[in-house]
Amino acid sequence: MVTIEKLLKDGIDIIKQREFNSPKLEVELILCYLLQKDRIYLHLNRKEEVSEEIKDKFYKLAEKRNNGYPLQYITNSQEFMGLDFYVQEGVLIPRPDTETLVETVINIVKERYNKEIKILDLGTGSGAIALSLAYYLRNSFVTAIDISDIAVETTKINIKKHNLNNIKVIKGNIFEDILGEKFDVLVSNPPYIESDEIKNLQTEVSVYEPRLALDGGVDGLDYYKPIVELFKKICEENGVLAVEIGRQQKKSVEEIFLNSKVFKEVKAYRDLAGNDRVIIGMT
Repeated sequence: MVTIEKLLKDGIDIIKQREFNSPKLEVELILCYLLQKDRIYLHLNRKEEVSEEIKDKFYKLAEKRNNGYPLQYITNSQEFMGLDFYVQEGVLIPRPDTETLVETVINIVKERYNKEIKILDLGTGSGAIALSLAYYLRNSFVTAIDISDIAVETTKINIKKHNLNNIKVIKGNIFEDILGEKFDVLVSNPPYIESDEIKNLQTEVSVYEPRLALDGGVDGLDYYKPIVELFKKICEENGVLAVEIGRQQKKSVEEIFLNSKVFKEVKAYRDLAGNDRVIIGMT
């Protein structure tokens, strides 16, 4: 039998072989996940013995993490907008940068509408954007759509987890399957990484996260024109289109929005790091 203290020490020795921000934190989170305890418990019970089953699982997961497998897929958890989301392999892991998109939409909706509104989240992934909007905008009904079975399954798990009844998720390719209804707000974090750049990203992303959610084509811009064209078809009067962009894409995406002649106003917003992150078009 081994103790919690021994596992934590061994785990740090295993994963400090890679460049991580915090091996100590990561091994603690892996062990918390396996024991279903919090980090305080680990510190208060360092001499507690752990079962052989937990020990074996811990070493396997520490090795997996050392090989670049994302911690969030190991623990099935990622915090976003103050909420805890279930994530699994096959969906994009929600990023803090994307909170800028959600916060901007929340602020615009509160300023612009004094009625119940309908929001469409295009390419919902884990459902993090859609659920955050449904959670913080209780006067909204959110429809989340994704072409991936795993994304739809993950979003359903998160809807149940957060007990929300102002949201639904459907499987489909929205560019082919028009939903037959109009929306006040269309929001999307589309794939926007240049195809050739994906191989240069850290292993966690390039190897393990779904390419479908990352690859924006040769220039990273493949999805923006189709999204604007879709918005034209399904937006209500006084509509809002909000998209996340890559750091160098502000000018290109603004041009796509402006050339569509559909928006009265187009604005860019920066994330907390000062990078251009969101483009909003308002009709």
